Amino acid sequence: MQPPRTVWQAMARPGHPVSAWPWRGAAYLLTGAVCGLVTLLALVVTAAAGIALALLLIGLPLLAAVALTGLPVAALERRRLRLIDPAAPPLPDPHRTPDTHGPWGWLRTRARERATWRDLAHTVVLATVLWPLDALALAVGLFLPLAVVATPALMATAGDGEEARVVKLWTVTSWSGAWASALLGVVLLALGTYVVGCAAGARAALARLLLTPPETDVRVRELTSSRARLVDAFEAERRRIERDLHDGAQQRLVALTMTLGLARLDAPPGPLADQLTKAHGEAGLVLSELRELIHGIHPQVLTDYGLAAAVADAADRSPTPVDLDLDGLELPDGARPSRAVESAAYFVTTEALANIARHSGADRALVTGAHTAGRLVLEIRDDGHGGADPARGTGLTGLADRVSVLDGRLTLTSPPGGPTLLRVELPCPLENPDRCA
Repeated sequence: MQPPRTVWQAMARPGHPVSAWPWRGAAYLLTGAVCGLVTLLALVVTAAAGIALALLLIGLPLLAAVALTGLPVAALERRRLRLIDPAAPPLPDPHRTPDTHGPWGWLRTRARERATWRDLAHTVVLATVLWPLDALALAVGLFLPLAVVATPALMATAGDGEEARVVKLWTVTSWSGAWASALLGVVLLALGTYVVGCAAGARAALARLLLTPPETDVRVRELTSSRARLVDAFEAERRRIERDLHDGAQQRLVALTMTLGLARLDAPPGPLADQLTKAHGEAGLVLSELRELIHGIHPQVLTDYGLAAAVADAADRSPTPVDLDLDGLELPDGARPSRAVESAAYFVTTEALANIARHSGADRALVTGAHTAGRLVLEIRDDGHGGADPARGTGLTGLADRVSVLDGRLTLTSPPGGPTLLRVELPCPLENPDRCA
């Protein structure tokens, strides 16, 4: 027979009172009672400190401190559940990685999560309702029967050795009564193991109910994770194509161009030499176009020097004069946005500059960029005739889709007569500058 996997299965078997499950349940309830009492004291102290600071900061410390109290308590509860539900799947951490480094980015992310407030609700219920119930279940199911079992010991240690009071309820005046009380205590202890088991099982089920995120939240997190993996896979595949073109097709075209050039020099004047000259020129054009294609897939300057340098390079190659204001893209300590964010921002900028050159009739454009509140913001303006319409096939719909994949936002303002403003906002988690290429 397989060993029981839950406390409910253990209580359904005859050997439950002498198994380890009652002690697991008792440990769960005892630690819950202690944790709840300490949490209650912590909430009282935190609230008092927050009220004292509220005169200066309008209550923000109180709200933040009380809200964040739930995080460590909920994390401890998820681990304590292993005492009573060792075979059940562990509760996952519902909190996502902060968008930016540092304490402010962490606080901003936590304050916006529903999981933070769900943890706080569990903490309040624990501190006000659950820990007294844990203590009561332990007293009734364990401590009271043990006190009755200890009646002979109380009789032996009594001063006169003639009587003992059992849990302050009745008095035993003989050894036969003491041993009868001890026997009754054993029976009560066996029954108490079921009280402890039921209380611990119900308590664990309630904790799981309070701490488990709704199915919609789980699906959103899974969708976000799978979308991020898809973006990473797409970027990796694009870099592989770039590498293959650079190391394979481009080198072969260089060799072909050199061969045609040598053949043109060796050929005598005439129709053959003219054809070789024409073929040599066409091969050179194909090589130039291939180099531009490779550069457009993922420019090396973006990988080596970052977004500001890549945007400046794209502006230099634009037919329309472009002014730049990219000082806000420089981050301290060499930090950089993730590859996906850098790549999306770069290609939105290059596509916007291409649209300006092709469709706007602008004399000048302006690109500004900055990091603001954990988001990368790019604005591309031009003084053209305006009237940009995504339905006209200018690639704006594709840009919006590319930005939305990263949970970003693209807005376009282009009234007839101009000017046109394209604004892109992207969440900007930062990475170490020593990241792998």
